[in-house]
Amino acid sequence: MVSKSQTKLITSLQQKKYREQTGLFVGEGPKVIAELLREGLKLHWLFTTDASQIVAENHFHITEAELRKMSSLKTANTSLAVFEIPKPKPLQDLGLIVALDAVRDPGNLGTIIRLCDWFGVQQLICSEDTTDCYNPKVVQATMGSLARVPVHYLSLLEYFEKTKLPIYGGFMDGKSVYSEKLPKDGIIVMGNEANGISEEIIQKITHRITIPRFGKIQKTESLNVATATAILLSEFRRSIEK
Repeated sequence: MVSKSQTKLITSLQQKKYREQTGLFVGEGPKVIAELLREGLKLHWLFTTDASQIVAENHFHITEAELRKMSSLKTANTSLAVFEIPKPKPLQDLGLIVALDAVRDPGNLGTIIRLCDWFGVQQLICSEDTTDCYNPKVVQATMGSLARVPVHYLSLLEYFEKTKLPIYGGFMDGKSVYSEKLPKDGIIVMGNEANGISEEIIQKITHRITIPRFGKIQKTESLNVATATAILLSEFRRSIEK
């Protein structure tokens, strides 16, 4: 049984301001929840339609109708959990770092977090106007990788002015990523879905790189930001293996 106050709180967590006020976020589905629990995130509540999952006082057996009222998904899964937002780890100026400049689409951010997890990127930095990583749609898209990839929100401009790492930016007119000698440590900057990297950040880019087109017609304007991030990360990691 779920109370009205619990339902109200959970649905409010779809908005960033309430996540910030409460320090809580929502994950849905057995796989996502299991991954978050496995990585040690602190569980606040677990709601499930599967009675066999009720093993603690903060676990609640609910009906499918009750779950639908709380869920942010078009088709509710069998379980929903509320977790405490973990305290951010200190940002370290080393390793391969991905930086996002005003990436707004939750699906893109979630996919990029998952890519960082896959390619062993241990730090993701985001401009303050990038989508919140605890947005329910982002959490779902990460499939649990959110628990393994620290995400930092900060002023990219201020950080780039202090960093000693080389800063690579993805552009349409840069040098081919396939011909560049890529470092083990550095920053890869990816821009907004519609406008690319902002002008003030462009001034801090030390290396302009691009993913060349190979088609004969070459009318495609650009790649999706998550797709482009996957290709660039693959090349940066492949260069280490050479």
